[in-house]
Order: sequence, then C-alpha cells, then structure tokens
Amino acid sequence: MITRIPTKQPVVFLTIDDGAVKSPDSVRLLAENDFPASLFLTSNTVRDNPAFFKAFMEQGSRIENHTVSHNVNMTTQWGYQRQLDDIIGMQDFAMQQYGRKPALFRPPGGAYSTTMRQAVAAAGLKAVITWEAKANAGRMDYQYGNTLRPGDIVLMHFRPEFPADFAAFRAAQDAAGLQVVLLEDFLGVA
Repeated sequence: MITRIPTKQPVVFLTIDDGAVKSPDSVRLLAENDFPASLFLTSNTVRDNPAFFKAFMEQGSRIENHTVSHNVNMTTQWGYQRQLDDIIGMQDFAMQQYGRKPALFRPPGGAYSTTMRQAVAAAGLKAVITWEAKANAGRMDYQYGNTLRPGDIVLMHFRPEFPADFAAFRAAQDAAGLQVVLLEDFLGVA
C-alpha cells in the first residue's frame, strides 16, 4: 500500500484515472509540460479507443491497472475470485493493447481490503497505489495540509474538466517547487 513516497527529494507523482474522456487536450498538456504520468485505466472505459492512450506512452507515461469494471463496491460485494478475475482482465487487456502488464494497481474509488490486496498480489502486481492529493473541479484537494509536499501522489481523472484540473495541479506543483517524475521509475518497477 502506497499513499505517498517518503522522500526529501523535490518530486511529485502525477496519476490519472479511468480513461472515459479522450480529449486531445490531455495529451497536449502533458506533452507541453513534459510531464510523465501513471495512467490507471479501466478497460471498460478505454475499450472504445485504446489506441488513444498510446500517445501518452510515447511521451513516457505508463499504463497501469484500475480494473475492468471500476466497481467501487467490489471489496464489499465481490469475493476473492471475482476481484481477481476483474484485476487479471485488465492485466490481460493492457498486455494485448499496450505490450506491457501493469505493475501498479489503483482500487476503484480508493477502497481496498485484505482480500483485494491478496488478489492484487496473485495477479502479479507490485503495489496498491492510493493518494493524498487530488486535482478535482479545477482545484487541489489535500488530505494533509494545504500544499503539495515532496513525495505526494496526485490523483486526476480523464474528465471534461481535465484542463482546469491540470492547471490547478500545475500551479500547485510550481508553487511547491516540485519536479514531476514517473512513479514507476522512482519505485524501480518495470
């Protein structure tokens, strides 16, 4: 379980979830700022255009696992095998579409359980990733404090308000003097 990285290095990690809205603005903004991101995709939301996310990969971002279904109640409604199947389904989809099995997992809605953690491990994933800061509705929200800190994992979503969320993240990142680096590189996971 990783919610932030304990480091004094001036770094922050950008993560973007789901994949429902596929706007060229999101590709452009990351490219213009040279920001790599960990993309926690849900195969049911990206299945209509999986190729869209290859542009992010070409810029240095990585595709990670956010399940097939994005059932935010899976920890309470589903047993081990169904959770495992949903997680493995995204592993297989990512391998087929992007040529790499994800190393990291983000639970839908952030809820997790011991059973989910066991399923994540059985699926071959290295870590469950959550967050302590998020860009949402054009502003930054923090679980602790009121600014980005070194090692923060920031959550964003592929939504219509992506440009406003990105601007909020960019302003907070700049104000904190933090460099955006790829979480996978920092953790040393392939």
